[in-house]
Amino acid sequence: MSEESGFKVGIVMGSDSDLPIMNKCAEALELFEISYEMVISSAHRHPEKTARYARGAEESGMKVIIAGAGGAAHLPGVLASMTLLPVIGVPIAIEPLHGVDSLYSIVQMPQGIPVATVSVNGAFNAGLLAAEIIALEDGNVREKLNNYRQELAAKVEAKDCKLREKTAQCKRSSEGEAK
Repeated sequence: MSEESGFKVGIVMGSDSDLPIMNKCAEALELFEISYEMVISSAHRHPEKTARYARGAEESGMKVIIAGAGGAAHLPGVLASMTLLPVIGVPIAIEPLHGVDSLYSIVQMPQGIPVATVSVNGAFNAGLLAAEIIALEDGNVREKLNNYRQELAAKVEAKDCKLREKTAQCKRSSEGEAK
């Protein structure tokens, strides 16, 4: 977990049931070659481990913590209360409220202890936000982010072009039928 070992982002979840969602953070970070570690640490079932992790993260070289939680969703806030590192909360959708409870829990942090919050199950965007934070100090990550955004724009243009081609073909064939 140290700078020497290269972990810049900590991805923390309260349970392995969160892993399918939180893997999306890892996917985003891997696009920009940002090192990370994944940890299971529950704010409720193992608060001592959670406290140790938060308090040691900055000293070990971390730059950002991403925390996913469902239900009461206290994990991101607890981590944020114990470190000065930016914490990004990912509300995890669980039954019966489909993540609305998690979203409200994470965004309703008291003044003085902020947690950046993405959409319910928005772990990929959490990874992108972590990359943007790291890019403030890392020019290579910044360049990769810029390239990523350009690729997104190019995909939109390609889809628009494909749509326009289909539309033009449809117009041409309906014009031919009308004659």
